[in-house]
Amino acid sequence: MGRTLTVIALTLGLSACGGSAPEVNSPAKEVVSTQNIPASMRGVHAKKLFGKHKNSSRQGAEPFGGYAKGCMAGGAQLPETGPTWQAMRLSRNRNWGHPHTIDFINKLSRFAATQPGWNGLYIGDISQPRGGPMLSGHRSHQIGMDIDIWMRPADRLNLSRSEREAISSISMRRAKGAYTNDKWTRAHHEIIKAAAKDSRTARIFVFPGAKVQMCNDEKGDRAWLRKIRPWWGHHYHFHVRLKCPDNARGCVNQSPPPPGDGCADARQWVINILNPPPPDPNAPKPKPRRELTMADLPGQCVSVLQSE
Repeated sequence: MGRTLTVIALTLGLSACGGSAPEVNSPAKEVVSTQNIPASMRGVHAKKLFGKHKNSSRQGAEPFGGYAKGCMAGGAQLPETGPTWQAMRLSRNRNWGHPHTIDFINKLSRFAATQPGWNGLYIGDISQPRGGPMLSGHRSHQIGMDIDIWMRPADRLNLSRSEREAISSISMRRAKGAYTNDKWTRAHHEIIKAAAKDSRTARIFVFPGAKVQMCNDEKGDRAWLRKIRPWWGHHYHFHVRLKCPDNARGCVNQSPPPPGDGCADARQWVINILNPPPPDPNAPKPKPRRELTMADLPGQCVSVLQSE
């Protein structure tokens, strides 16, 4: 499986950090009639409609659709600075999520603050104020249930807005992601483990070498490793994906990870990085990615945009 995934990823030029959605299913959605979409929204790239909103909708909090085709009503804003976190890259205005997501960050950041060298977490992109496709970058992060958390230890929690624009996270990978480098610590293991053991977590995406390192180092309960999924990129941050909230009928969960701890699959990814399989001459050429319009999204997303 890992070898096949490598061929696919190399063929398509996937980069999860750059915007390809990791392991995202195409969700079922409410049938959208173009007749129900206002004329001003028809044919317009959905990212332009969602990207212009500076605040969340005045609706009850609810995600609609799937992680890569959806939107978010009544999103909550993660405060720019909290007791154990700071939101980064504030100019992007992507520190919005479902209230469960904000609570998750609060809880995990408190745990991170107990680790040597960490006073909390630096939080990257969550979602736009109303979710939906982003103006740049991610294909996912559309329903307020995805969180990018920097690998860089949050040793300072008094960074100014300008400092948060200039500072960068730190890469943890070596040999193109086959191994962790000397910046990786046991604290990274413990923080990601704590995130995975939260019952709200569906998956966590990290680069393959990190998954293998955690597999090698974990000597206790290994059940949580099932949620740690190797994917391209994700060496400057790890990506937490939360499950749909209970009773969120318009939200579509991703299929559960395969049974087992997933360590053998991650080791196959590493083998493929170190010894790439030859390209398949019969592989179809990748098609240009089509921009999403409102007709691609759940019907509720129209009201999310129209709400004050």
